Amino acid sequence: MVTQPLLTQPVSIFLAVMLIILLAPLLLNKLKIPHVIGLILAGVIVGPSGFNLLARDMSFQVFGQVGLLYLMFLAGIEIDMFHLKKNLKKGLVFGLFTFLIPLVLGALAGFFFLDLDLLTSLLLAAMFAAHTLIAYPIVSRFGLTKEPAVIIAIAGTIFTVLGSLIVLAGVVGVFREGSFHLGRILRLFGYLILYCALIVYAYPRLTRWFFKRYSDGILQFIYVLAMVMLGAEIARWIGIEGVFGAFFSGLVLNRYVPARSSLMTRLEFVGNAIFIPYFLIGVGMLINVRGVVTSWDSVYAAIVMSAVAMGTKWIAAYITQRIYHLSTLNRSILYQLSNAHTAVALAVVMIGYNMGLFDESILNGTIIMILITCTVSSLGTSHAAQRLKIEQLTADDEDQPVATGKNGAARRPSHILIPVASPITAPELVDMALMMRGRDKTGSKVYALHVRNDNSASSRALGRNSLDTAEQAAASVDEKLYPLERYDLNFITGVKNTIEERDIDRVIIGLHRRNNIIDSFFGSKVDNLLHATNKMVMISRLFIPLNTVTRIVVAVPDKAQYETGFADWVRSLGNLTRQVGCRVIFSCFEETRHAIEGVLRAGRFDIRSEFQPMEQWDDFILLANKVLDDDLFVVVSARRSSISFSADMDTIPDFLQRYFSQNNLLVIYPEQFGEQPELPTMSATLSSDVIATPSPLWLKVMKLYRRGIALRKRFTHRNRQPRIPDLPTDLE
Repeated sequence: MVTQPLLTQPVSIFLAVMLIILLAPLLLNKLKIPHVIGLILAGVIVGPSGFNLLARDMSFQVFGQVGLLYLMFLAGIEIDMFHLKKNLKKGLVFGLFTFLIPLVLGALAGFFFLDLDLLTSLLLAAMFAAHTLIAYPIVSRFGLTKEPAVIIAIAGTIFTVLGSLIVLAGVVGVFREGSFHLGRILRLFGYLILYCALIVYAYPRLTRWFFKRYSDGILQFIYVLAMVMLGAEIARWIGIEGVFGAFFSGLVLNRYVPARSSLMTRLEFVGNAIFIPYFLIGVGMLINVRGVVTSWDSVYAAIVMSAVAMGTKWIAAYITQRIYHLSTLNRSILYQLSNAHTAVALAVVMIGYNMGLFDESILNGTIIMILITCTVSSLGTSHAAQRLKIEQLTADDEDQPVATGKNGAARRPSHILIPVASPITAPELVDMALMMRGRDKTGSKVYALHVRNDNSASSRALGRNSLDTAEQAAASVDEKLYPLERYDLNFITGVKNTIEERDIDRVIIGLHRRNNIIDSFFGSKVDNLLHATNKMVMISRLFIPLNTVTRIVVAVPDKAQYETGFADWVRSLGNLTRQVGCRVIFSCFEETRHAIEGVLRAGRFDIRSEFQPMEQWDDFILLANKVLDDDLFVVVSARRSSISFSADMDTIPDFLQRYFSQNNLLVIYPEQFGEQPELPTMSATLSSDVIATPSPLWLKVMKLYRRGIALRKRFTHRNRQPRIPDLPTDLE
C-alpha cells in the first residue's frame, strides 16, 4: 500500500532538500565520511522506504536526471585536453579491460549463480561493465583532475558506457524480434559517428561566435547549459544514453571555459550546490530497505552482484597497473573511480524489469549494489586522494629549489600590479593577470591601482568604479584582489611609488588610446614607466575574450635567456597557455629555444608548445600573414640598456602598426638586472598608436587641409608646382 508522504507542498519539499544538502556534509565530515555517501543515505532515510518524508516525484526525476548529466559534463569540462591526448591510449586499453572482464565474468555469474538464461545474464553483465564517476567531485576537490589515473578512468568510462549501451540495444533487439540483427548495431555506430562529427564541427564555431558577441556572464552560463542539454537530447534521440552526450559536449566546450574563469566558477557552483545533490538524494530514495530485509533472494542477489561488480573492476585496474607500471596509489584511484555503478545500471535494470527479464529480487539487488559500490568508491577515492595529494606536495617541496635573490636571501612572493583607468578595460586586465599567475599563490597578491591628480567628484567616481569592476572580476573566480586608489603628482609617479611600497614584481597595463598625432606607439605614460622601473612590464591589447584565443604566437629576441626576468615571462606564458588550453608557438633563436624548453620542463608545464626558428630579430614580420585574428601575438622586447636589446627593436612600433594593427597583442619588457631604473634618452621612438582612432577635430582639420590642397592644385596647375603628398591612409 502506497502511503502519502509527509511533505507535499513545493516549498516544504525544497526546504527539506536544502536542509539535507546543508546538514549531511556537516554531520558526516566529523565522521570522515564523504558527503556523497551522506546524500545517498539521506535519500534512503527521507524516501518512501525510510520515514516517507518525501516522495520521488517529478522534481527528483527532473533534477536528478539533470544532475547526472551535469556530473558527466563537469568531468568533461574540467579535464585537461593535453593530458587526455597523452593518456588516451592508456584510457582505451583500460576501457577495454574494464568493459570486457566484467561483461564476461558477469554473464557467467548470472548464468551459474543467479540461475538466469544466457540472454538475461548478458543483459545483467552490461550493468557490471559500465560505471559512473560518482566520486569525481572528490578528486576535483583535491585538485587531482589532471592526474594520469583520473584521466585514464574518465576515458575508460566513456568506452564502457558506449559498450554497455550497445550490448543493451543488441539484447533488447533479440528479445523483441527473436534474432540478432547486425544492421541495427551498424546503424547505431553510424549515428554515433555522425553525432560526434556534428558536435565537433558546430559547437566550437557557434561558441566562439557567441562568446565574442555576448560577454554577459549569465548569458554565457545559460548558453553552455543549453548546449549540454542539447547534446544529451540529440544523443538520446539517436539511441545513445544522454550521459555520453553531456560528457562529449563538455569535452568540446572544454577549450572555451578556462579553469580560472567566472564561467567555470558558476558552472561548478550550480552543479555542486543543486543538481548533483538532487541526483544523489534521488538515488538513495530508490533503495527499498523493506524489500531487502524481507527477501533472502534480494540479499543473495545483492551479495553476488556487488562481489562481481567490485571484483571485476579491481582486476581490470590491476592489469592496467601492471601494463603501464602505475603506482599503487594510482591504481587505487583508477579502481575506486571505476567502481561505482549508477546511471547505466539503473537504465539496464529498469528496462529489464519492465520487459519481464528481471524479477524484483534482481531489482532490489541492483539498488543495494548501487549503494554498496557508491559507498566503497567514495570512501576509497577519498582515502587514496588524500594520500596522493600529500605525496604530491611532499615531492614538490623536495624538487622545487628555493628561489633566492642576489644576496642569497629567499626571494619574496611575486606581486602583480594592474593600473586601471577605465571600468571597461579592467576585467580584461584582471583576467590576464590571474591566468598568468601560477598555481602556487603563497604570499602572492594582485593589486589594482587607480592614480588621479585631482580631487574632483568625477575623477573620484571614475576611480572607484574602475576599482570596483576590477574587484568584482577577481571575486567572480574566487580570487582576492587588493584595490588601491592613489592621489599623486602624475600617473608615473603613482605607479612607481606603489611598486616600491608593495614590492611589485610585474606591471600589466592596457595599451593606451592616442591623444595627438605625435604620440608614441605605447604612449608617453608607458614610455616613461619603462624608463622609471626595471620591473617586468606587460602591455596588453585584446579585441576578443581570452578564452576564445586559438593560439599564442611569441616572438623572442636573441640572447633573451640572459635577461634577469627571462624565466618569469616564460612561466607567465606557460600559465596563460595552460589556463586557456591552446597552443603556444615560440619563434626564437636556437640557443633561446633550449632555455625556454628548460624553464617549461622545470616548471612541469604540460602544454602544447612548438618552436619555429628565427635567424634575425625582424623575422617576426613574416608572421604577419600567419598570425590570425583569433591568435594572441606576444612580442618579447627589451629596454635599451639590457643584454638582448638591438638597434632593430627601434622599429618595433612601426612594424606593429603596419603589420599587426588588427591583432591581439601583448608586449613584454622583462625584468632588468639592477636596482637603478633606466635613464631616459633622446632617441625614444615616436610613432602612431595602432588602436586609437583620430579625434573628430583632427578629422575636420585633415578634411580642410585636403580641400586646400585640391584648390591649390586647381589654381596653380599651370605653374606645374610639385604635388604635396597625401597623409598616410592608416591615419584616416
